[in-house]
Amino acid sequence: MNLKNILAVVAISASTAVASVWGYGKLQQSRMAGIQQESNLPVNYAGFFDNKNNPAPVVDFTPAATAATPAVVHIKTITKAKQTSQKQKNPFSDFFGDDMFEDFFGGPRVYSVPEQKASGSGVIYSDDGYIVTNNHVVAGADEINVTLKNRKTYKATVVGTDPSSDLAVIKIDAKALPYVVWGNSDAVKLGQWVLAIGYPLNLDVTVTAGIVSAKARAIGINDRQSGSPVESFIQTDAAVNQGNSGGALINTDGQLIGINSAIASPTGYYSGYSYAIPVNIVKKVVNDIVKYGTVQRAYIGISYPRETLTDEQREQMGVKNDEGVYVSDVSKDGAAVSAGIKTGDILTKVNGVPVSSGPEMVEQVARYKPGDKISVTYLRNGKENTVNITLKNRAGNFDIVKAENAVEKLGGELVNVEPSIANSNNIEGGVSVKKKGTTGAIAGSKIQEGFIITSVNGKPVKNVQELTAALANSRGTVYFEGIYPGFPNETYRYPVAISADE
Repeated sequence: MNLKNILAVVAISASTAVASVWGYGKLQQSRMAGIQQESNLPVNYAGFFDNKNNPAPVVDFTPAATAATPAVVHIKTITKAKQTSQKQKNPFSDFFGDDMFEDFFGGPRVYSVPEQKASGSGVIYSDDGYIVTNNHVVAGADEINVTLKNRKTYKATVVGTDPSSDLAVIKIDAKALPYVVWGNSDAVKLGQWVLAIGYPLNLDVTVTAGIVSAKARAIGINDRQSGSPVESFIQTDAAVNQGNSGGALINTDGQLIGINSAIASPTGYYSGYSYAIPVNIVKKVVNDIVKYGTVQRAYIGISYPRETLTDEQREQMGVKNDEGVYVSDVSKDGAAVSAGIKTGDILTKVNGVPVSSGPEMVEQVARYKPGDKISVTYLRNGKENTVNITLKNRAGNFDIVKAENAVEKLGGELVNVEPSIANSNNIEGGVSVKKKGTTGAIAGSKIQEGFIITSVNGKPVKNVQELTAALANSRGTVYFEGIYPGFPNETYRYPVAISADE
């Protein structure tokens, strides 16, 4: 056998062996299909078992509960019985104007609202008596009483509210109080232990434990009191009930990581999940309220789908799962359009922080104020771009909005309309003229007490904060539209003269 034949035999034998090994491997793969191999670990478990010989210590909740409970307070509110005036409809106003037949049809109709009592929780965050709670705990209250864990009771005053995030700041006249230490909600991780502290069901201070079950949840609950809701809740399975609202969510180091705000329940009582406002949003809101009297809310100036996109919608829009926030529209006077962001772009980062959903994006933007400059990263046609934008306020400019420059010059007492009244009158919200006053712009108008402002110059307002933004830097005649309770189908429009001296 010559060398050429020998090499041919060797080549055939080698190829046969390789084919046999390949075929055997394929046969083994088919036999192992759908079977977990204990010798291999998936990439998501990389490093998970490295410390299996050093089990985690048993968590003791005692130190955290002991440290935080003295700083969580019981809030009881009273909304006094009152009579609300209702302007009667002038049937001839369309023909002769409002002044004609005023004596016959301009007289108010009066009806009574009974006294209401409610209960919630709050968290002391400074030793001089500043307390953060939920807006819905104190909204519309005439009297606020705060009871500490040591049973001392104080009268409280409202410093300011923010219906968009459902937060409020109240204050008691006391010094050297225990208070919670701020935590960092960005550091919160799924599965970590947390404690909920509050006064549920009118019980004394109560502590429950659970884990963080989700982050950046939006459940649509703040839509009831704001046209620009801020929702990026921490979801836990720590038991929370009526009365826990405004209480503390803390980690095992005793640090505040959230303010308990809502529960998911078909009955109104705890049935599995509760929701807390992340502390990084809380800190921004309370600092703004104390410093400016109202929250300085910044906007990128885009619209995005509020509901989860279907696979078909994602395919049509060219959006991959968890890729970012799809821009469905761009405001013509917003910050985004000035930076070149267009409909169809996909926002992936805010100031370098990845965002994969609307609530995550809202949580990041809520930390800034109008005039702040941030970077935004987006995808367009598969290409990543980063631009710098200057955030604007709701009025479309960069101004800091101060409460005394907007609502206070109207005079009187203006409060957010109570949810029960809004529901019964088929409105999403508004600002009620609780007292007209003797000075200010409203005093010189035909508006009567009880009137609910639902829009300003055609721009909807659902709360005092939105009214403040709508009136920012307003001069001259402003038109207030709204209703009187009990007559939702009768809309009134009043001119209100606002001068630079008021």
